[in-house]
Amino acid sequence: MAVCARLCGVGQSRRCRRRQRQNQQDQGSDSDMDEEEEERIVGQSTGPPHPQSLVELPPELLVEIFSLLPGTAMPNVALVCKKFKQILHTETIWRRRCMEEFGMKDDLRKMEVGGVSSRDLYVKRVNPRVKSGRFMKLLPDYEHMDYRDVYTHLLHPYRHILGLWQPDIGPYGGLLNVVVDGLFIIGWMYLPPHDPRVEDPMRRRPLFRIHMWETKKATVECMYGHKGPHKGDIQTGKKDEFSTKCNQTDHHRMPGGRQEEFRTWLEEEWGRTLEEIFHEHMQELILMKFIYTSQYDNCLTYRRIYLPPTMPSDLLQPGLFKGTYGSHGLEIVMLSFHETSARATKLTGDPNVPAGQLTLDVDLSRPVVLPDLEQQRNIEELSRLVLGVHEEVQREAEQRAKGVEADHGACSDSCQPDPSSTSTNVDEAKPFVLPLGVTARNEVYPRTCRKCFYGTGLIAGHGFTSPERTPGLFVLFDQDRFGFIWLELKSFSLYSRLTDNLAHAHAPNMERFEAMLRNMQSWTS
Repeated sequence: MAVCARLCGVGQSRRCRRRQRQNQQDQGSDSDMDEEEEERIVGQSTGPPHPQSLVELPPELLVEIFSLLPGTAMPNVALVCKKFKQILHTETIWRRRCMEEFGMKDDLRKMEVGGVSSRDLYVKRVNPRVKSGRFMKLLPDYEHMDYRDVYTHLLHPYRHILGLWQPDIGPYGGLLNVVVDGLFIIGWMYLPPHDPRVEDPMRRRPLFRIHMWETKKATVECMYGHKGPHKGDIQTGKKDEFSTKCNQTDHHRMPGGRQEEFRTWLEEEWGRTLEEIFHEHMQELILMKFIYTSQYDNCLTYRRIYLPPTMPSDLLQPGLFKGTYGSHGLEIVMLSFHETSARATKLTGDPNVPAGQLTLDVDLSRPVVLPDLEQQRNIEELSRLVLGVHEEVQREAEQRAKGVEADHGACSDSCQPDPSSTSTNVDEAKPFVLPLGVTARNEVYPRTCRKCFYGTGLIAGHGFTSPERTPGLFVLFDQDRFGFIWLELKSFSLYSRLTDNLAHAHAPNMERFEAMLRNMQSWTS
């Protein structure tokens, strides 16, 4: 264009101007064609318009989304619109909620186990003495139920009673585990093995069950006694507390009267007859327990208990253990760790030291090195070692009471805090034998141990009179067994871990667990 101007003198020639206009028109038409082509291509590649809200999503996607929500959110979702309310009737949503929130694994439409219907299976499981056919007609027809009914009228209303509980049965206490078992919620009372078989599995006895008797209605039944399920009631009032009541206590009675009831109870509780128990003091304790516990007729109040939290520094996995307690038989304790101490709290108790009390308090900062096997057999040598640490502990306590800082430098090497002593990396096994003169309910005990620590055990007179802490030796055998030598009583208690899987039982945090321990002690103090 500049060349054309120079050739024409001033300005553009007519021919140059005409050529310029033509070029501009050609460029404009090309751009128009590009825009039209782009719109055509884009129009072909796009699908239906994107949904602007959840309501516009397809139903199958909404079902998947709603299945991820907790069941407690469903009522609010149903209020959004009619479409949401209809989708919430989908069985898939409620089946997932039943499985994920409550661990239900049974299919309502496929309740067959080895050719035995679920109704037969559960009656046999709950009460083996009763033939299943007797109660077939009394159980509901689950084929006409759906997961929404089960969640709404059974699992959700009674969700607060799932977990571990301690019944208020005076000094004896107990351990109740409320679980979802198929289409039932069952309260299982845990009983220790028969004395002195401490390593045998726990025994279980059903106290109550809840199930769907009719559509949209749950029924509570008492399972106590020997005549099968009968009418019961459950009341929830205070937080972490509930009560059970039997409405037909005549089902607990037996034709032979109290004597037959006692003989049956004794066989279940101890696995033997009264004639086979030769120790007169033990006979008195057994009869006392029967009279005391049978008066409740399964009308009990339960308070929630938690399993202790686990920390990396714990000497072993905390949890529940069964232990031997002389004439009182086997009892259940809870082992927990608190910085440099290990504590065993009674869940079941006796007239001397009731449930809820701190039966063992072990100082993990004061390990005790055992001598060779020959010296271990000498009770005097063991007493010298343990009482030496005990005197140092008392001396330091007196100094702290006087406001004087304890001089840990004066302690012997055996009582110095050892950072590795509380580690889960326990030492190699060392030979172990009980001293002569120390009695043990169970003659079969481990002959090797990992570590030993100074500790104290709680003893008291009948009725929890004159309680005092007496020195002893805590012996760690392995991750599932430990023992305690009571020096003053010259007796040995062996403890074995309770290995049952306990759901809904772990403490939310250490603060809640320690508050529960304090409350447990106040229940029986």
